[in-house]
Amino acid sequence: MATAKKTTATKKAADGPKPGEYAGKIVDIDVSSEMSESFLEYAYSVIYSRALPDARDGLKPVHRRILHQMADMGLRPDRGHVKSARVVGEVMGKLHPHGDGAIYDALVRMAQSFSMQLPLIDGHGNFGSLDSGPAAMRYTEARLASAALAMVSESDENTVDFGPNYDGQLSEPLVLPAAYPNLLVNGGSGIAVGMATNMAPHNLGEVIAATKYLIDNPKATLNQLMKHVQAPDFPTGGEIVGLEGVREAYATGKGSFKVRATVEIAKVSSRKMGIIIKELPFNIGPEKVVERIADLAKAKKIQGISDIIDLTDGQTGTNVVIELKNGFEPEDVLEKLYKLTPMEDAFSINAVALVKGRPQTLGLKELLQVFVDHRIEVVTRRSEFRKAKATARLLMVDGLLKAIIDIDKVIKIIRGSDDAAAAKASLIKDFKLNDEQATYILDMPLRRLTKMSKLELENEQKELKAIIAELTNLLKSEENIRALISTELTAVAKSFATPRRTRIGA
Repeated sequence: MATAKKTTATKKAADGPKPGEYAGKIVDIDVSSEMSESFLEYAYSVIYSRALPDARDGLKPVHRRILHQMADMGLRPDRGHVKSARVVGEVMGKLHPHGDGAIYDALVRMAQSFSMQLPLIDGHGNFGSLDSGPAAMRYTEARLASAALAMVSESDENTVDFGPNYDGQLSEPLVLPAAYPNLLVNGGSGIAVGMATNMAPHNLGEVIAATKYLIDNPKATLNQLMKHVQAPDFPTGGEIVGLEGVREAYATGKGSFKVRATVEIAKVSSRKMGIIIKELPFNIGPEKVVERIADLAKAKKIQGISDIIDLTDGQTGTNVVIELKNGFEPEDVLEKLYKLTPMEDAFSINAVALVKGRPQTLGLKELLQVFVDHRIEVVTRRSEFRKAKATARLLMVDGLLKAIIDIDKVIKIIRGSDDAAAAKASLIKDFKLNDEQATYILDMPLRRLTKMSKLELENEQKELKAIIAELTNLLKSEENIRALISTELTAVAKSFATPRRTRIGA
């Protein structure tokens, strides 16, 4: 078997060499074994750390890091935009040590309304089109969109696990709380080593309706779920032709179907009829279609076209006018256009995502179930966090209510004690406080202590007890948590749901 010589500066051992153990030495290693191990590590790194989204929040690491860092920077929807270059620099320096181009490309996609069903970035400036790229990051500006807050807003309530960043100096969320099924809503694509993913976007209102149905009916069938989610919904509209491939994709995680452009047949001049393209299949730009039609007309593979005018702009959307010669039937020309141009395009679903760190191919029900399980964990951890926080505050309020009965005595004890330890001991003894309550009172400035109102503290005490009781009742039953998740999903749908854009044909 082939072998090679390699210095131990790059040799990988199970436990690692001791310092200086192989200094100045050369060891023989098996090339095939080394290549196998190195390739597996590389493949795992690409799959887990770059190419595939997590099924829970629907995000790849770069997208997750961008949203988390922008939230950490305070770039909320009610704040001003900042230069995209600043965001890219912060993400690259703190969380994502890769090329700035890859980070900016990810940020741009999350801001494009033609790429995302529900954009997560509110972009200001030229963020590109289907036919042209965006301006450089030094020219564009960005902040979080309102929908992104529903993805990140509960990260600081111990709802998700955090891990160290690339150099171990900072921490980052391993997944976002995600208040809606982002993977289904916004879709995504990626190429890993030996596998790839391609997810179609869906209508938020329909996905939430299906999720709520699954929450109420854990044994729901695919047919029942497809009453709510019949097919993908692309941000660019169009028409899906046939549902056989869609159903196959929802059942197995893999399937293909066709999407057609939306057109109008109308008079384009006083004497001529025309075909007006209003919507195109997902990821198809008008320039590509116009160029293809012109080439076919020039080669005489399509007869009857006298002129093509592209009136598309950022305000009115897609508007391509195909002027026809007299004597040609528009329906016949349109059929050839569908057959020979990207006006009809196939979309293939390959629903591969990470589940517990491993890539899996998931159908519609599995995708929804992963999200529901994630939200149950998030809401449980959030409720426990809030209950612990309310309980800790109630303890302090109880201590303040004991002390405020005789505030003059408290002040006298503090001023008359030789040190903090003596003051704490006296407060504990005279007012029957515990150590935490006495420490809290000692740490409080006297001006705040003297201005405290007993009525306000009693009202806060009552509110805290109500909150604790409500959270305790919630945590008693998973059914209660499921009901709360359903209610929260309804609120998300009310805030962000839009009418379906892509029609479903026969």
